[in-house]
Amino acid sequence: MNRINLITLGVHDMKKSVAFYRDGLGFASSETKDEPEIIFFHNPGSKLALYPLEELAKDINEGHPPERSGFSGITLAYNAKSKQEVDEIMSKAESAGARIVKPAQNVFWGGYSGYFADPDGYYWEVAYGELWEFDEDDMLIMS
Repeated sequence: MNRINLITLGVHDMKKSVAFYRDGLGFASSETKDEPEIIFFHNPGSKLALYPLEELAKDINEGHPPERSGFSGITLAYNAKSKQEVDEIMSKAESAGARIVKPAQNVFWGGYSGYFADPDGYYWEVAYGELWEFDEDDMLIMS
């Protein structure tokens, strides 16, 4: 097992989250409804899905669904090709309704990054590294 095909985020308000990801950030989807039962976004390398949090918890364990509170210990990331792109994505996220958690800045590892939280509190890092290279699908090449 050495791949991730799908990342599903449990969300409180499908309509608000669809508007944030599809309409605000521009994630591509063939779904046209504003409040679908589930939505899949077509990203290179993997897919991102949104599904009602309560239903996702019941799918994991209907008798004793897990509860979500506080920081889950994971972040999602967008790797940019320039500092300017980091600033543009952070601004786009804020305009779409994100809460800026850490404004973009030079960071200890030599790059430039910031964090925002989506409407459900999922944390996204937007980062740039001067030595980064990308493949034909715009995926970061990690060695």
